[in-house]
Amino acid sequence: MRLGEREEENPVKVPDYDDLPLNTELGMRNSWGVFGEGDERGTLNHLDGAARVAASALIKRGRVFNLSLPLNLPDPPLFRRKKYEHHIVPLGRNEQDDYVDQFYLQVSSQWDGFRHVAAREFGYYGGTQAERTGEGGDRLGIERFVEHGLVGRAVLLDVAGHLAERGTPVEPLTSLAITVELLEATRLAQGVEIRAGDLLLIRTGWMQGYLAADSEGRVKFAKTFAFPGLYAGEETARYLWNLRIAAVAADNPALEVAPGDKAAGSLHRRILPMLGIPIGELFTFEELAADCRADGRWDAFFAAVPLYLPGGVASPANAVALK
Repeated sequence: MRLGEREEENPVKVPDYDDLPLNTELGMRNSWGVFGEGDERGTLNHLDGAARVAASALIKRGRVFNLSLPLNLPDPPLFRRKKYEHHIVPLGRNEQDDYVDQFYLQVSSQWDGFRHVAAREFGYYGGTQAERTGEGGDRLGIERFVEHGLVGRAVLLDVAGHLAERGTPVEPLTSLAITVELLEATRLAQGVEIRAGDLLLIRTGWMQGYLAADSEGRVKFAKTFAFPGLYAGEETARYLWNLRIAAVAADNPALEVAPGDKAAGSLHRRILPMLGIPIGELFTFEELAADCRADGRWDAFFAAVPLYLPGGVASPANAVALK
């Protein structure tokens, strides 16, 4: 089998990227209908029972790695979002309750669901129109991710570590476009294979810089719209689709590089509404990457349970890895 292939349960014939229909107005290909009319899971369909069973064998030591930031980080929040307000209230002499006001579900480590970005007038994933994805709509809510599950094998590509080893460490507040060639160079240096149904994790180095910064430095991070991330051009979308991954997540604020290149377009648009690939952002891979480097294993059992929020646009990541 080639890179990105695995024998699947009830396999769907999935065309390669260049065989997908082309939207000539957007200049982007789409996977609408590949997994069946009305599909709401996108490439999560690659993650089946056989993949989960195989992934469970990766747990050797029982060590758990948290991959999510505390919900109050970044602080200050990015992208003009607001801080939540956490209230603890007494219920009686021996009990307490709590609730949260103005809680933005994308304020910290997060999953972008298929309601997050549309392909202009062509709609959200599958061509779903806005009246069915807004408040009260019945399509593409984050609950579809929960019902299917984000549990399986994860592969970490430590791009920042790869570059540091070669004497070119990542500057976290500098625009660095991570190309397919750099992803592949990292993968080959790590000696890891990416299989169908995997959850692909990419360490860009942004989070390492953020966590090392003091409070004044974190204000600078919040104000600086420049960070390393995936190149947004078609070759990245082709690479991710042809790998047959279930989802992709990174440790930067947007998965893709910022500021972007107008000629390259938007990676969010290419892969969320057009290809149905879930996106994770602002994950933290520092402890996992150190352990992978120490034992030479760059894969792990992965589990994430987004909030079971009917109609949700996005969710906190709630992600862990086990080795």
